[in-house]
Amino acid sequence: MLKKFFPILDWLPNYKKSYLSGDLVAGLTVGVMLIPQGMAYAMIVGLPPVYGLYTALVPNLVYALTGTSRKLAVGPVALDALIVASGLSAMKLATEGEYIAMALFIALFVGVLQLAMGFLKLGFLANFLSRPVVSGFTSAAAIVIGVSQLKHLFGVKVSSSNTVETIQQLFTNLHTLNWYDFTIGVAAMLVIVGLKKWNRKLPSAMIVVVLGIVGIYLFMVNEADVNIVGYVPKGLPAFTLPNFTWEQLTLAFPLAMALAFIAFAEEMAIAKGVEERTQEYHTVPDQELKALGVSNIIGALFQSFSANASMSRTAVNVNEGAKTGLASIISALVVGLVLLFLTPYFQYLPKSILGAIILVAVFGLLDLKYPAQLYKHQKDELILLIVTFVTTLFVGIAQGIIFGVLFSLFLLIYRTSKPHVAVLGKIKGMDYFKNVERFSEDVECDNGILILRFDAQLFFANVQHFKTALYKQIHLKKGTLSYVILNAEPVNYIDNTAAAELEKIIIDLKEKGITFKLAGAIGPIRDILVKSGLVKVIGPDHIHVRTAEAYEDCLAHVGKSPMQNKVSMQYK
Repeated sequence: MLKKFFPILDWLPNYKKSYLSGDLVAGLTVGVMLIPQGMAYAMIVGLPPVYGLYTALVPNLVYALTGTSRKLAVGPVALDALIVASGLSAMKLATEGEYIAMALFIALFVGVLQLAMGFLKLGFLANFLSRPVVSGFTSAAAIVIGVSQLKHLFGVKVSSSNTVETIQQLFTNLHTLNWYDFTIGVAAMLVIVGLKKWNRKLPSAMIVVVLGIVGIYLFMVNEADVNIVGYVPKGLPAFTLPNFTWEQLTLAFPLAMALAFIAFAEEMAIAKGVEERTQEYHTVPDQELKALGVSNIIGALFQSFSANASMSRTAVNVNEGAKTGLASIISALVVGLVLLFLTPYFQYLPKSILGAIILVAVFGLLDLKYPAQLYKHQKDELILLIVTFVTTLFVGIAQGIIFGVLFSLFLLIYRTSKPHVAVLGKIKGMDYFKNVERFSEDVECDNGILILRFDAQLFFANVQHFKTALYKQIHLKKGTLSYVILNAEPVNYIDNTAAAELEKIIIDLKEKGITFKLAGAIGPIRDILVKSGLVKVIGPDHIHVRTAEAYEDCLAHVGKSPMQNKVSMQYK
């Protein structure tokens, strides 16, 4: 039981010395990455940079104890930070203290919801985020994040959190551009990109942070010329209970619910990707929900905003050879040492460098290849991507993901309401039946026999589509039809509405002198036929194991072929 809730007890007793070098290198590398990223992502939320270091410390440690993915790097994430920022800005909080308290409360709320979802075994909900939704959402969020950081790059004051209004204010106030901030920020981006191309293993973000701090400390005569981070508190985060009112609880619920769902789906996508790549362990979705929930709850109690798995830092863990959660523990220790001894130096860090780090990071989130691929092959999926993208970009982060999921469900319902219906013909010289439109030269058809295959479950939403398709084919036969055979192999369910409608269709066909036959029904469908009374309506002699037998039976009755190998089906 303890191993189930604390997976560290599973891998720690079996830890091998050969793992240590990979865990150590990965932990140190990710720890160095966490420092500039954590401070930068705190700026996205609208919090003092030190809160990013707190978020890089506590949730990271807790997840190492409770998570089933041994290579996942948990901490501050740009996308989640933007969702929190978007929600907080809509609440119109009066003071900085209220803003910080609400950010911590949302992290606590998200953790509670994720923990509850884990105990309720709701891990399957992540499956409702399709790839077009994720792609459209991520690309739009990357643009929103990038636009939100332009004020730091330009050194321009912007009061709005709305993307369009932010761009308008940037252009309006462009005459106040701070050339020091702009030059430092552009130089930082060029250095980061250049170092990544030269050697991807170099901690490029940390290098520009060190260069920025040293440059400002040694050479900047007037500190007012550059917007710097300023005072960063020294020491580990203290335990604190987030304050909130019932009104704030009501306001925070939609945001927390959306973030809990999005964060888990994002985390599972990363975790499953790593699992498939390494094939070293199994990720348990429900335990991952619990691990994320506990990480956010304990993190919030130690002044962390909402944390999640980071794709970039997880990739570093994998590439540097991390084998266990010890890598995350080491990276958290690196952050802890910085908080204890090095925070006074970070007050000289230019905000434009943190903005540059974020801009370079989010540029990699833009995905243009996937929409182009959808345009060639699946245009309905492209519409879903565009709807999610536009909603996220112009309406809001939380609204974008929720609307994307709802629209994808709408597409699913639409597809199930109009599934594929095929007219089958017998392959010449064989007992196989194929779609006459796809195999027109290889199949033989009898005008007196119509074989129809319905490629979906038969239920209230699509039974009229089935009826329309059936009568359309009957009409095309122009009175020559004697038999209708329904190939039911793809049908895995028939609901009460469809059963009642099917009974009416069978009776109507009998009145027209057409015999209805059913072939290839699986066990659960045969049970439904018995319970609904459709067996009596169809007639036991007209229910066959295979389509070939139903076809031969029809030919035998019209004198065209002797019946062979008929298999009757017994019903109790």
